[in-house]
Amino acid sequence: MTRILLAAASAAALLGLGACGDNAGAPGSQAPRAGIWAAGSSTVFPFATRVAENFSRTAGGAAPRVESLGTGGGIKAFCTGVGPSTPDIANASRPMKKSEFEECQKNGVTEIVEIKIGYDGIVIATARSGNSFNFRLQDIYSGLAKEVPGPNNTFVANPATTWNQVNPALPNQRIQVYGPPPTSGTRDAFLELGMAPGAKEIPSLAALAAADKDRFETLAHTLREDNAWIDSGENDNAIVQTLTRTPGSLGVFGFSFLEQNMDTVKAETIDGVAPSADTIADGSYPLARSLYIYVKKQHVGVTPGLEQFVTEFMSEASAGRGGYLQDRGLVPLPADQLTAQRAVAQGLTVMSAPTK
Repeated sequence: MTRILLAAASAAALLGLGACGDNAGAPGSQAPRAGIWAAGSSTVFPFATRVAENFSRTAGGAAPRVESLGTGGGIKAFCTGVGPSTPDIANASRPMKKSEFEECQKNGVTEIVEIKIGYDGIVIATARSGNSFNFRLQDIYSGLAKEVPGPNNTFVANPATTWNQVNPALPNQRIQVYGPPPTSGTRDAFLELGMAPGAKEIPSLAALAAADKDRFETLAHTLREDNAWIDSGENDNAIVQTLTRTPGSLGVFGFSFLEQNMDTVKAETIDGVAPSADTIADGSYPLARSLYIYVKKQHVGVTPGLEQFVTEFMSEASAGRGGYLQDRGLVPLPADQLTAQRAVAQGLTVMSAPTK
C-alpha cells in the first residue's frame, strides 16, 4: 500500500510540474488538477476518506485523493508551494507549528485556512486478553523516557524493564510499546499531552521545567531507543493488529481506531479516566486532542470543487453530532464551536501565524 501511495504521489507530482511550467507560483495561470488532493495525518485519514467518498457520489467528477503520510509529512508536502504538484489540503492531528507556517510562507503558501474538524483521544491499549493498567501520567514518562532522574541531580538511561518497576501498582509485565513515528501528529500529541505533563509530576523535572525549559523539553520529548518503545509506521491499524499478535505489548494510537476494534483491543485508564466520546469532548481524559484540516486558499477557484469539498467536510451531516464522521469515530465539536468553525470554512478566513 505504501508503494502504491508513493507511486501515486510521484505521478501526481510529475503531472503537476508539467502543468505548472514556469508559473508554479501563480495558481490562476495553471492548468488545474483533475481532482482534490489531501495528504497528512493517519488519524484524520479515515474521516477525510469518508468525506471524499460522499463528495464524489454527490458532486461527480474526479474523486478526491486522500493520502496517509503523517501530519508532519502532509504539512511538509502542503508547504512546498502552490500549484497542482502540491496538496490542496493538509490533514493534521495537531496544530501547525510556527516553523511549518514559516516554511509555507517562504515557499509562497501565504493564505492558509485552519479548520478544527472535531476531537480525538490518544489511547494506550492492550489486547483484550491482556493485563489491565491504570496509568498515572508520571508512569508514562517514567516508563518511556530515554533518560530519567538519577542520583545527585543527574539524568541516566532509563533502567526500567517492567511496568511494576515504574509503579508497584502496575502489572509485572515487560515495557514494550508500539507507537507512531516522529512524522506522526499522534506522536507529537502523545509527547505534549502525556510525556511532558507526566514529567512535570516528578519534582526534580518540575524544577527543571522552571529553570531550563529547553533541557526539560528535550528530556520530556525523547522516547526510549532500546526497543521499549517501537516505531510502527503511520498505519494505526497495523499497531492494533500487532497487539493481538504480541502478547504483553501495549500500543499508542487514536481513539477512532479503538472504537473500530473493540472486539480485539481495550484501552487503559489514565489517572483513573477511560477514553470515551464524553471524556474526550469535555477534556477530562488527559490525552484528548483536536483534529484539523489546513486548506490552501490560493487553490480555491483553481482546483475544481475544493471549496465545496471543505463545505461538505464541515456540514451538519458530516461533522455534526450524529453525522457520518461520528460513525467513523470522530468526536464532534460542541454546537457553538462547530458553528464558529463552519464560519471559518465558509468565509475561508486566513489563519494568523502560530506562536510556537
